[in-house]
Amino acid sequence: MSGQETNGKTSAASSNDFSDTIYKEIAITNGYVNRMTREELRSKLTEFKLETRGVKDVLKKILKNYYKKQKLMQKEHISGDSCYDYICVVDFEATCEEGNLPEFVHEIIEFPVVLLNTRTLEIEDTFQQYVKPEINPKLSDFCISLTGITQDIVDKADIFPQVLQNVVEWMRQRELGTKYSYSMLTDGSWDMSKFLNIQCRISRIKYPSFAKKWINIRKSYGNFYKVCTNCCFSYGKFWFKSLE
Repeated sequence: MSGQETNGKTSAASSNDFSDTIYKEIAITNGYVNRMTREELRSKLTEFKLETRGVKDVLKKILKNYYKKQKLMQKEHISGDSCYDYICVVDFEATCEEGNLPEFVHEIIEFPVVLLNTRTLEIEDTFQQYVKPEINPKLSDFCISLTGITQDIVDKADIFPQVLQNVVEWMRQRELGTKYSYSMLTDGSWDMSKFLNIQCRISRIKYPSFAKKWINIRKSYGNFYKVCTNCCFSYGKFWFKSLE
């Protein structure tokens, strides 16, 4: 896999973690709480002026929630320099066949990017271009139905190397990675680790540096809200909460 998924604050070349670190700290603290006796739990809860009544499991939950809130509050007070200026939200569409056959080679047929200002939470710009597939140039009926992209659209589109070059130029014009810090963001790991990775091999071009690290919002959401990361999440304002 060429790309490396991250929930962390990185510019294209940075390697700092963003959400994994805080949740690792919380997990370590939870382990510490699990090893405490009931009297130790009550003593610590008294120290923090928290409720001390209840069975041991209830006391553990109260203390864990307290420590978790403290950790997240510390994270919120990190200096503004640790925050991205922009998030580039990417959601590829790719060729597909009904039944998701393992031998089928997926090719990107749409490259969309939404530029989100993290301070205002406003969408400042978008990039969107269709891509002409080369290995399987004819779209299946299933693919057309699923994506809404027609054969006529991809027939008129540029091939992937040109579209990728256009993306890089679009980012350059918006001074991403120079004047402004940013990170790519996807719903899951497939967009970068599978679709983009495979497409670059098909097109025989270098995997783009801006996509070597990204925020997996599905994982961040699952960590924050303690839900299954394989579940489908509703669209709306909630996705960004996991970055806060």
